Amino acid sequence: MKHIIKTTVITMLVGISMSASAQSKSGYHVINTFHMAGTTGWDYIKLDPGSNKLFQSHGTQVNILDRTTGDSLGVIPNTTGVHGIAFVNSMNKGYTSNGKLNTVTVFDLTSFKILKQVPTDQNPDAIMYDGFSKKIITCNGRGKNLSIIDPQTDTVVATIALEGKPEEAVSDDAGKLYVNLEDKSEIAEVDITANKVLQRWAITPGESPTGLAFDKKTKRLFAGCDNQLLIVLDAVTGKVITKLPIGDECDGTAFDPTLKYIFASCGDGTLTVISEESENEFKIVDKVATKKGARTITIDEHTHYVYLPTAEFEPLPVDADKKTKPKIIPGSFQIIVLGR
Repeated sequence: MKHIIKTTVITMLVGISMSASAQSKSGYHVINTFHMAGTTGWDYIKLDPGSNKLFQSHGTQVNILDRTTGDSLGVIPNTTGVHGIAFVNSMNKGYTSNGKLNTVTVFDLTSFKILKQVPTDQNPDAIMYDGFSKKIITCNGRGKNLSIIDPQTDTVVATIALEGKPEEAVSDDAGKLYVNLEDKSEIAEVDITANKVLQRWAITPGESPTGLAFDKKTKRLFAGCDNQLLIVLDAVTGKVITKLPIGDECDGTAFDPTLKYIFASCGDGTLTVISEESENEFKIVDKVATKKGARTITIDEHTHYVYLPTAEFEPLPVDADKKTKPKIIPGSFQIIVLGR
């Protein structure tokens, strides 16, 4: 049923909406674009907290850029199917998760020289360093488990079964990990000391969680989901606090502890900015236009810059089905930098 509203009322409503929108804008906008060669895909992007280096997974290699200028600093080769990058700065070592090789590449953070290849279970996807246990953790998609790597020896010292496909993990820096289980629409709580799952929490109405971020102060988890929702979860009780609408094709979330902003990067070309007003109150501040395909994210907590990788794409054929992915236009791969 259609509702007929007089033009004057519409004008008033639009004026009110525009005014509220103008007052609530985050200030984020595109301030730079770093271009790179290549036609292969990409996944995670990561800033090295111990330097000015920006690491970008890029198909069969990892590109290393200056985070300020975008200048190329080097490449980590032979990382076929690379997903993520992690760092152990105290040992001057970096790690890449190579999804198609079922390995982790260990490299020197200064020279970028490859030091070792560590076998993992099937399809290591997200990778992280947990400062509490001092271990590298890979989320193995097809293996449905976590590989725990000791950087002292660069060997797998434990495997934690999850009974679901892990997409991303975060740490509370106090002995627990939280892991998105994409195919179960759950988050698993893991004891990293005992190497076992403690609990699994449903994130209904969220579906197929991908990106995961965490506020260690309020103990709130932020899961970006495939059904255009961001779910806020209590990491103590497992209770869903709230849900917020985001864009389509979300594959990354990030949290800025100073601004108290949660970011959800989506492949539809939007970045949703959400303000954490309190531990149980959240509001959407902005929906920033980015570019199609800009679905993964990293944030510089010092400058508050946000980095999003993407590319330009060829138009899809008229008769293409929903599963058909557009081809990348050669030479169009890029990292978008957003600032305030």
